[in-house]
Amino acid sequence: HVQLVESGGGSVQAGGSLRLSCAASGYDYSGHCMGWFRQDSGKSREVVATIGSDGSTSYAGSVKGRFTISKDNAVNTLHLQMNSLKPDDTAMHYCAATSGPVPYPRRPDAYFYWGQGTQVTVS
Repeated sequence: HVQLVESGGGSVQAGGSLRLSCAASGYDYSGHCMGWFRQDSGKSREVVATIGSDGSTSYAGSVKGRFTISKDNAVNTLHLQMNSLKPDDTAMHYCAATSGPVPYPRRPDAYFYWGQGTQVTVS
């Protein structure tokens, strides 16, 4: 069955860096969109970054220039390099994958598969 497992979260001081990883199994995501989303308590889930099957990327305005999404097709792993972290980046971060082509890849409801999340805390 399809499984997405995130790792790499933690607690850092403002200005620090973290690298999130998402290992995908039971799923060949090379032809679909994948993304990172985040949700803080009391807030809606929001897009952080997405990467399409062609390698095209998009970012939320609040993270552009600080975060980089990438994927390693050889080992079915998605990454999110987060630099210059700010307290506003504090949230549970989720990896997600679509089940096919989607018209609006920045919307959380476009994604069918989700990981369990990894907490990022910036103080």
